[in-house]
Order: sequence, then C-alpha cells, then structure tokens
Amino acid sequence: MGNKKYSGVIIPTVTPLNESFQLDVHALEKMFAHFYAHDALPFILGTTGEAASFSQAFKINFLHEAGKLKKTNTLLYAGISSNCIEESIALAAAAKDAGVDVVVATIPNYYALTEEQTFNYFETLANASAIPLIIYNIPATTHVSLSLDVIDKLSKHPNIVGCKDSERSDERLAQSLLLWKDRKDFSFFVGWAARSAPALIAGADGIIPSTGNVVASIYKKMIDAVASGDDNTAHAMQVLSDSAGAVYQEGKTLGQSLWALKTLMHHCKLCAPIVQAPLLPMHANEAAVLIQNFEKINFNS
Repeated sequence: MGNKKYSGVIIPTVTPLNESFQLDVHALEKMFAHFYAHDALPFILGTTGEAASFSQAFKINFLHEAGKLKKTNTLLYAGISSNCIEESIALAAAAKDAGVDVVVATIPNYYALTEEQTFNYFETLANASAIPLIIYNIPATTHVSLSLDVIDKLSKHPNIVGCKDSERSDERLAQSLLLWKDRKDFSFFVGWAARSAPALIAGADGIIPSTGNVVASIYKKMIDAVASGDDNTAHAMQVLSDSAGAVYQEGKTLGQSLWALKTLMHHCKLCAPIVQAPLLPMHANEAAVLIQNFEKINFNS
C-alpha cells in the first residue's frame, strides 16, 4: 500500500431516501460525518447507492448536495455509469460542476461488447470527462468480466487514474496487483470486501467496502494496521468485516442486501431503511433478526 493520490478507504455510499423517495440531505450529512470521522471518503452513485434506479435529474441533484458536504482538502468520488454514453458524459460534466474530483464508470450492460468496443467506450468517456476517471469492474451486475489486458491498455490514458475491481477471483486479484501496485500513476482499488486486508497487505492502493457505510471504523483500523506493518490487527479487522457483511448479505440477493444494509444504518441512526423501486423492503421480523445478529458483533475487539 503506497501513498498515491487516489488511495485509502472509500465508502460506496448508500443513497439515503425520505418517505417521498427524495434524497434525504440531513441523513447524507450524518453519513458523510461518519465517514470523515474515520478518514474514509464517499463514493456516491455506485452499486450500493442504487444508482441504476435513479433518474438523471435525481443524480445531478445528488452530485450537488454531496459537493456541498465535501470536506475541505478531501476527494469526492461519484459514479456516472449508464447504458447511454451521452448520459454518462453529461453526468461527468455535472460532477465537475458540483465539486466531484473523480468519476467512476462500469461498462454498459445491455449488449455484450468486444474488447475493441470496451476500449473505445472507456477511451471516449475519459476524453470527454474534465475530471479523472476510474474503471469499475463488477460482473455481478454487468455480467461481463473486463479483460485485464484492456484495463492495462486503458491505464496508459492520462485521464484514467485507476480501477475498482469487485470480481471475486483470487487469481485476478493477484494478477492485478502484479500489474499495478508499483504504478505511481494508476491506482488499484479492491471492491471484494472479503479480500480487503490481504489485498492491502499485498500492495493494493485502497478498498471500497459497502460495510463501511455502517462501521467505517474497522476499515480505518485495518488500513492503519497495514501501514504500520501490523498484519495481525489487519486480519482481525477482516474477521469483523466478514462478520458484519454476513449479517446483511448472507442468503440475500444484492438488491435485498441493500435494504438490509439500510436497516442496520437506520439502527445506527444514519438513514431510513427506504429503497428505490424496483427494490422492496423485507418483513419487520427480518429487520429484528438483522439487528439482533449485528449487535452480537464486538466491534471494539
């Protein structure tokens, strides 16, 4: 783990909603304060943020509200993914206007794209964006695994500064670290939370764990431990991360887990457990079990 500009703990921020399904700015302020208290930075409008379910107007408003809350001398990350490249380019422009520092994009996920089409897509986005771009690989939602060769070629573009990889493959993780851990101009972020500590110890530049929405503190302890060479503490924080993740993810689809995560955040007085359609809340008894299991974890260990 180095000291690159784009590094550290980045939280893929849930989108807090009120009962009218509008952005809950007060909740967002509390969430950002929680992140900043533990030296973590927000990444809005990503997968955990239900970005695919919101209108362009909602997203642009979110960008501006988040920009107002950005802590001085920190970075704000924002997703611009869309199946329409014109929408992504417009979001990148709105992000810059709002004070966002870095934009993040997946591949469009309707058509199966060739490697040439994939390269051209990200190159076009990077050329059009006035702020740096991070490539986001997440086969769980795009149903495509981005070629490491294509990402490596794209990494030479002056406006492409990193990759967030959420693919669950130890082989791919090892290959990615070999390619990029020593690059001073390109950052590698791990989105596979179960490999956060091992990846940081092996040289990843940062982690993007959804569980950080509710317990950012364990990732602060994890990354500090890695920086000081205390691998035992880093692995202990990984165990806590895995335990917390299991509470809201185990036995659930990705969409169901987002409601469960917001339920835990509601328990911690951060935001309401309201999800955007097509996602739905689960039953009240399931919420009670979630909270009971979450409270069994000793986060001060």
